[in-house]
Amino acid sequence: MGKLKRLGVFPNLDKENVRIAMPDVLSMCSNWGLTPLMPLEVAKEYGCDAYDVKQPATLLSLDGAVSLGGDGTLLQMARHLIPYRIPIFGVNFGHLGFLAEVDLRGMNKAIARLAQGNYNLEQRNILQAKVIKEATGEVKAVAQALNEFVLAKGIYSKMAHIRMFINGKPSGKYAADGLIIATATGSTAYNLSAGGPLVMPELDVKVITPICAHSLLARALVLPMNEPIELRAVPGSEELVLASDGENISSVVEGDVVRIERSPYQLQFIRLTSRDYYQTWQQKLMRNN
Repeated sequence: MGKLKRLGVFPNLDKENVRIAMPDVLSMCSNWGLTPLMPLEVAKEYGCDAYDVKQPATLLSLDGAVSLGGDGTLLQMARHLIPYRIPIFGVNFGHLGFLAEVDLRGMNKAIARLAQGNYNLEQRNILQAKVIKEATGEVKAVAQALNEFVLAKGIYSKMAHIRMFINGKPSGKYAADGLIIATATGSTAYNLSAGGPLVMPELDVKVITPICAHSLLARALVLPMNEPIELRAVPGSEELVLASDGENISSVVEGDVVRIERSPYQLQFIRLTSRDYYQTWQQKLMRNN
């Protein structure tokens, strides 16, 4: 692979351990000839070049990007970079870190491999959702998700009533707290907590998992990525909310259609280790017990 020169650093500075480690991370970049770029609002404090997530030109100048934090930090970084095909990886400063490639102890070796072009790229599939007013065809919202979309009740005490269509055909009615529509990458996130299956990230599938369904027969489904699904609120339902990777995207009311399908984008993960996913899952899950 090509040698990286300009590395976007996406730190979660709310974490004390990230703030403590920042000088060392920047020093590692300098030692290996990488130019680190920090968020506009903190770049001056660290004496770095800056990127601005609101200015695509500054993001397009990046050869790669790294998140410093937990999986939530990596998802925020991905949200900004998905349209630009900038390869990413994560350094775990959090608790579980399913998406992270290394922890701080492996950071210097990771920076060295980036500078030497000694890494691989792994393509990850992404989902796209559109919220459409059926009567007018107006698109209320469009979003991408690396991990999952969640359509859930907007009022805690109420239950969500959702109809699902696969390839335009009625395929289920759910009374539940909500539905998770996860990528293979996201199978280790909310999907796993809700009792959904673990899926190898390179599989070309999505997983539909009900959240606290009011039926013992409601179970997770694994579908090909190419099969579009549509979700609609059952007539008379309360307002629902669609979220992408933990961020609320749009309200969903009767007459709205949520269409979820393969995104036109893919995300490139930088691979610096020869991790075995089965072993990684086992280690992460055991650590969390």
